[in-house]
Amino acid sequence: MRLARYIAITALALSAGASWAQDAVVYHIDNATIQGLKGLRNIRNHLDVDTTAKISVVTHADGVDLLMEGAKAANGTEYAPLVGALKARGVAFEICEITLKNRSLKKEQFIQEAEFTPSGVVRIAKLQKQGAAYIKP
Repeated sequence: MRLARYIAITALALSAGASWAQDAVVYHIDNATIQGLKGLRNIRNHLDVDTTAKISVVTHADGVDLLMEGAKAANGTEYAPLVGALKARGVAFEICEITLKNRSLKKEQFIQEAEFTPSGVVRIAKLQKQGAAYIKP
């Protein structure tokens, strides 16, 4: 009887712990024009449903344009306020330094909410290896 109770309590504790685990997700943005607003909207919706999700946005190639000072979507919507609101909800935004070098861009050209990573592609691979789900809007 005691063994059965112990097993039941252990199973309950393990299932409760699993339900508290955060989902890790990496959003891959390599074209701000095509993926910018759609990706930011997807992330907002994602967090509205799963407030505990740990979300990283990794940008490279033309995706880094999303995080440039003064950047706007084709419809005139500024990205920075949307990014800032998501950053306040715990979303990490990363920029590929290889892209900066290849496009002769400077870190000072980007919004403060952005962080930098040596390689966007390597960062995505590492996040996936750590268990992050991969989403490309």
